[in-house]
Amino acid sequence: MNNRHLNIPSAHDLMEYHAEAMFTHDRSGRLHLVNEPWPGSGPAPRFFLGRTTEGKSVWRFRHDVPDQLMKQLESWCANESAAVDFLAGPKHDQDYLKLLQAKKVTMGPCFYITEEMQQPTVDVQRITPENVGQLARGGFEWLVDDFSYAQPGVAVVQGGRAVSVCRSVRIGARAHEAGLETLEEFRGRGYAAAATAGWAKAVRELGCFPLYSTSSDNLSSQRVAGKLGLSFYGVNFSIY
Repeated sequence: MNNRHLNIPSAHDLMEYHAEAMFTHDRSGRLHLVNEPWPGSGPAPRFFLGRTTEGKSVWRFRHDVPDQLMKQLESWCANESAAVDFLAGPKHDQDYLKLLQAKKVTMGPCFYITEEMQQPTVDVQRITPENVGQLARGGFEWLVDDFSYAQPGVAVVQGGRAVSVCRSVRIGARAHEAGLETLEEFRGRGYAAAATAGWAKAVRELGCFPLYSTSSDNLSSQRVAGKLGLSFYGVNFSIY
């Protein structure tokens, strides 16, 4: 399927696709597991909130959150403001934390990789069964076991081996989430941006939307988003 004729989705749609890719859902829309493509996924957060730049939020609850608790949380979610600042938490963050007696919280910006993004000039290669053994040498040995789960995968190659890899680490029906790693000695050269751009092209060829999200304290990932000129559409917030 080719997606050249797909319409550009709204920020709210993108956040829906993000939630769909990040977690497994039951028929009632309740969360169960983190949607990792390889075996052994852990439990999803008890509460997910995706605030968008449009001001319309997306929220999800794990299957074991009581209905009464869910109704109270929903009333606050409906009153959230638009996402403007990567570092600004939700308006009702303290209410969420207290009501759910939070043990772990994650938050971070979400980006859409548009077709008009800046195109790096570094060449990339698709990771295939035929070349994965060669590319994995010298730092990415784990690719040999994992690459078949997280596809498509793209690598920047130097000296016959991968030095930066971007692949699909969360896969939904309509969107894929990028997973990006660059060997430490090759960082700061634009390779991460090149791998991400190559991966996004491969995802579009499948008819899906390429998404890129990270944590609020991951400045290196945010720099990659800046170099590529990615489109910021919202901030995710999860309580475990």
